Order: sequence, then structure tokens, then C-alpha cells
Amino acid sequence: GVMERLGLGPEVLLQENPRLIYARLTGFGQSGKYAKSAGHDINYLALSGVLSKLGRKNENPYAPGNLLADFAGGGVLCAMGIVIALFERARSGRGQVIDASMVKGVAYLSSFLWKSQNLGLWSQPRGENLLDSGAPFYETYRTSDGKFMAVGALEPKFYNQLIKGLGLNLDELPAQMSSSDWPEMKKKFASIFAQKTQAEWCSIFDSTDACVTPVLSFDDVASHQHNKERSSFFKNDQGEIIPRPAPVLSRSPAVPSCKRDPFIGEHTEEILLEYGFTKQEIAKLHSDKAIEFKNPKANL
Repeated sequence: GVMERLGLGPEVLLQENPRLIYARLTGFGQSGKYAKSAGHDINYLALSGVLSKLGRKNENPYAPGNLLADFAGGGVLCAMGIVIALFERARSGRGQVIDASMVKGVAYLSSFLWKSQNLGLWSQPRGENLLDSGAPFYETYRTSDGKFMAVGALEPKFYNQLIKGLGLNLDELPAQMSSSDWPEMKKKFASIFAQKTQAEWCSIFDSTDACVTPVLSFDDVASHQHNKERSSFFKNDQGEIIPRPAPVLSRSPAVPSCKRDPFIGEHTEEILLEYGFTKQEIAKLHSDKAIEFKNPKANL
């Protein structure tokens, strides 16, 4: 209702411009019991049902940062909605309103979880399934130098490579999919991974299809050979390491800016002057605390 109170709701603006695409990105959506309630990523994730699936056995559910609901279910799906609306407008000539709810967005994003329940992938309690740390061959393990390796050896041919790299004999182990043996197998794998450094395990697994990779820290990720060859990260003019935009388009790839992010209010006066506001009007807006100024030179 914020935009409506300003007289800038979609009904008003679409009358002015029927081709307008009006995206409304909210946590709970434009209707429903919680529509006007405050919330954050963890709340949207909880209401979607997805949070109940995240976490280890016998532990509380945990939210993975604020990536899933805020950015994936919210920002990315909202952006996709805008692209879809633009595509549709090319045929109809008409705009429309996009109700991008983070709850519905992350629920839709999790469609795989819903559709694979009957396949046995998510039929067990949290933390006991194939992809949620239940299986010993889809897990992370600590190395002797306090780092970690990620193991995703799902298919038998990859699992065989994992077992070989660990120095074990496949014939002497329980069947890969014998879930009753998974807890003991996890202990066995953990004790073996703890005997070598991350670099040593990389030297063993990098040339194989065991689906075993290092868990790279933010400090290490840009210097890893694969990421260097792909130019996946770059430094801005402040020396900060930043991920390069993705996906990469063949004809019109994104050109990232090497400049630092602007401070809140850094360009407020500049932009308002450009739009015809007088310095007196801008000063009044600032004194009324309607706008904010930020002079970066004051921090030097």
C-alpha cells in the first residue's frame, strides 16, 4: 500500500501508460493473512515449507544466509517475471502487474523437492536423505589442515572413483545405497579425509570423475586454477574481489564496473539537479529528512 498512498499505484500508472510493466516484490505477496506483516528471508523460507527440509539430522532447521528467499525466490524470479512480461508485451502491446512474493517464489523454486518425494529422494526425516547430508557420498568432510572437501559421488561410476581415491576396496564395503550403513560409512570417510590436507586430496581427485572438489573460501576462490581460467572473479578499483556477472552471453556479455558501489546518498544532489530541482528545493528536502546526502570525501 505504500505506492498507493503516494498516488503511484499500478491502477493509476497503467491508466497513464498501458504498456507499463509494474513489478511488486514483497515477502508475503499482495494478498493473504500476512500480506501487511513484516518479515525476513527466514520467515518467507519457513512459510514456504522449504526451511523444514534444510538442516542436519536431530538439529534445528537452518536458513542458508538470505540467499534462497530474498535473492533466488525474490529477486531472480521477479527479474524473470519482468523479462516474461516484456516478451508478452511485444505481442500484446500491453503491460501488466507482477506480484512477486518471496514465499511463492521460493516455494516454486523448490518444485523439485515436492515432485521427487515419491521417488524416495526426500521420503526420510530431515538429514537422512540422499541430498541433505544423509548419504556419506553427498557430504562435506574436514581435512587435516582444517579445510573441507565436498563429495557428490551419486552415480555408481563416480562412487567407484571416490572409493578408489580414498584407498578403500569396494568389495569390502556395504552396498552404496544401503542407507542403514550410511552413518558408519560417514564416520569411515570422515576419518580418512582427516588424514590429508585439502591440497593433497585435490592432487588425488582433480584428475578423476569422483565428483570431489575443494570447499574454497572467499580468500582462495579467485586464485583457484579453474576460476582463473574462466575469469570468474575480478578486482575492482578498491582491490575487492567480486564475482563476474553470469550467465555469459555470446554476443553481448555483461561488462562489469570496476568502480566501488556508491554510498547511499552520494549522488542525490547530482541526480535531483539533473531532473530540474533547485538547490533550495533540494536543501528543503534534506532538512525535512526526505533525502540523504553522503560526501565520500569526508571519509578520507
